Amino acid sequence: MNHDPSNNDFHGSFCGRTRREFLWETGARFTSVALAGLLSSEGFFERQAVAADGATLYANPLAPKQPHFTPKAKSVIFLFMYGGPSHVDTFDYKPKLYALDGQTIPVKTKGRGGQKSEGRVVGPKWKLKQYGQSGQWVSDLFPNLATCVDHIAFIKSMTADSPLHGSAMLQMNSGKIQSGSPALGSWVNYGLGTENENLPGFVVMLDPTGGPISGAKNWSSGYMPASYQGTIMRSKGSPLVDLNLPAGMTQPMQRELLDALRESNGEHLAARPGNSDLAARIASYELAYKMQQYAPEAVDLERETAATHKLYGIDQEQTRDFGRRCLLARRLVERGVRFIQLYSGGNHSDANWDAHEDLVKNHSYHAGRTDLPIAGLIADLKQRGLLDQTLIVWGGEFGRQPTAEYAKGTGRDHNAYGFTMWMAGGGVKGGMSVGATDELGSAAVERPFHVKHLHATVLQQMGLDPNRLNYFFAGLNQKLVGVEEVQPIQEII
Repeated sequence: MNHDPSNNDFHGSFCGRTRREFLWETGARFTSVALAGLLSSEGFFERQAVAADGATLYANPLAPKQPHFTPKAKSVIFLFMYGGPSHVDTFDYKPKLYALDGQTIPVKTKGRGGQKSEGRVVGPKWKLKQYGQSGQWVSDLFPNLATCVDHIAFIKSMTADSPLHGSAMLQMNSGKIQSGSPALGSWVNYGLGTENENLPGFVVMLDPTGGPISGAKNWSSGYMPASYQGTIMRSKGSPLVDLNLPAGMTQPMQRELLDALRESNGEHLAARPGNSDLAARIASYELAYKMQQYAPEAVDLERETAATHKLYGIDQEQTRDFGRRCLLARRLVERGVRFIQLYSGGNHSDANWDAHEDLVKNHSYHAGRTDLPIAGLIADLKQRGLLDQTLIVWGGEFGRQPTAEYAKGTGRDHNAYGFTMWMAGGGVKGGMSVGATDELGSAAVERPFHVKHLHATVLQQMGLDPNRLNYFFAGLNQKLVGVEEVQPIQEII
């Protein structure tokens, strides 16, 4: 195809292609699939782009923004125990269950096995003891975390709307059981912007066995610009896939290429200021360029001391992977990343906390991999003066029933009626519990809290009013916590 060189949309040709085609084909290679999610409907690398006549072409969605009020926390680390840990085997002490082990009793449950009016009790498989000055109950599964209870607030009456993994995961991550809504991390970055323009504001680190059910829907930006969505980052090797320079490309060459791209696309943008896709493309190239320089340093754990590696369990095979990710989370917090989510458990049989058959094997494995690294993370943040400004959230999409789903085995069915999550740091009161389930642990009976109350608490601690933070979409002011006013969990703040 021949182009008229006098046409202002084109500036000469390379090997039969226009300069613009050449730049697009060569430039697209270094942004690659790994950074495709960073394409936003607005810019990233500066507060705004300005045309020659001074008119604003587009605003940067991740420019720092003023919170609604003084925040208690600057960053969030969400430790997601995918599959649903058993609260009665971890932090919710139910002495009556031990004696009822193996008995069939009347109890209303609703899980993967459907709605039932009776079930076979599975007694707790570990002892729970009181620890710390506060006397909080912790299972033998977590000997290291037990030393941290005076920094932890346990929420023992959490509830969710679905007992099925897919919809429950989406609700815990986005507030809705259907896909298409922005994740909690997206809302935080939308409300506050970024503190570091060289790294993503929302980072996700998956289990080595893979991601959770529904995959990227759990860290999607939904109807918001894609610049707010989570970016997958690896704890070893290249932090992002295809982030390295292509073969034969040097950094000066890449900078020259980017400048040419920006100049050429900028001319189009000036003529079409409403073209948000084009603005996003310019910004994504710039972010990719900066991340090539700064992301490798952020994930270079070899800069840490041997003592720090030991603190996180990186010197042990069992805890190495999760320990590396916890240490990386601390390094990202130090560098101003707003929201970091770590997954324990991937989406295939026995790879997550979904213990339907052998509870002892399942929970021993997953607790053994995460206990020491999480305790190390809390201790490290504290000794560096970062715990007060970093909000840690621990939990799964739901809990587990006191009864079994199957006729045999020690596994438990899903339980969205009552389960435990905890928070630490970030202005949260440590050494306390709020709410309670019934004597069997089957449902919340005292101060029940919904997922939206958890989300409201996270936003509150980050300086955002959960009932004021909204995004206009489909003719409505959408909110993470929904239409009705929702209060944070005041007892732990």
